[in-house]
Amino acid sequence: MTLTSNRLLCLNITMSEWTEVKISVNAEDVDKAGDIAMMVVPYGIYIEDYRDLEQQAWDIAHIDLIDEELLKKDRSKAFVHVYISPEENPHEAVAFLRERYTAEGIENEIDTIACRNEDWENNWKQYFHSIPVGEKLLIHPKWEDEVDAGDRVVLNIEPGLAFGSGTHETTRLCLAALEKHINKNTEVLDIGCGSGILSIASLLLGAKRAVGVDIDALAVKTAIENGEDNGFTEPEFTVYKGSLTDKVSGKFDVVVANIVADIIIMFTKDVAHFLKEGGVFITSGIIDTREQEVLDALKRYGFVVTARYTEKGWVCLQASLSEKAGK
Repeated sequence: MTLTSNRLLCLNITMSEWTEVKISVNAEDVDKAGDIAMMVVPYGIYIEDYRDLEQQAWDIAHIDLIDEELLKKDRSKAFVHVYISPEENPHEAVAFLRERYTAEGIENEIDTIACRNEDWENNWKQYFHSIPVGEKLLIHPKWEDEVDAGDRVVLNIEPGLAFGSGTHETTRLCLAALEKHINKNTEVLDIGCGSGILSIASLLLGAKRAVGVDIDALAVKTAIENGEDNGFTEPEFTVYKGSLTDKVSGKFDVVVANIVADIIIMFTKDVAHFLKEGGVFITSGIIDTREQEVLDALKRYGFVVTARYTEKGWVCLQASLSEKAGK
């Protein structure tokens, strides 16, 4: 017999030109790692976890004879396998996973295997074209020819190894919500800025200043480069490497965070310290099954949800501090 996991979630996909992403984590972290992986591709992951190998063999096949190679498996490690089609942007998916695992404190190693495709890093680009977002923006990949944007503001983007090309639902939801709150006096704080797309979009829409912060050095580098490509440098656009509380100071009209539910919940207690009176907190990266936990955290720390946006199971929440909390 071949035993990989009794938690096979879904593997009914055509492998041609797909990318396999293999994530190695400490076994005790595999459930959380799998939940994060499901945020990338809810249709195709499976998990290898050998901690209860003997019991799995008995439950599945009612035998107590197990292949010797399986018995030699490292029980302290587990593996999450993700399969991504090229049009879903494997490059960005890997960046998303790296950033989210780091933010969650999950030690990990990520390997990629291009299935019948040697150029997985660039193949997805043929599917990424200029896309309108909200009512005012046009996201334009740098490698594409110029397009007629009409009345829309063009945001040139090269996500590189950072999350944030504009193709992910959570990014689009944040962008659509952001544009409703930007004017010439707006100052924006972007938590977990990734490629810088939300900060740069704010500036293109007319914001006075934007500050991005990310724990990933590569994301910070990418955000700075994307800012320069769109005409923004310090002090108008500043990017810090680090966490929210140890690098950022001052108060902002808009705080935006496109990260995962657990990190949103953790940061919510601090967001109020960075919001001006009457400011708005916009947050996404929330799968609908985790929405209530985020809502509970927002309520706990004095926020009132004023708008909700959804797309394909993802949720973006807009909140402001209640009058009681502001006193």
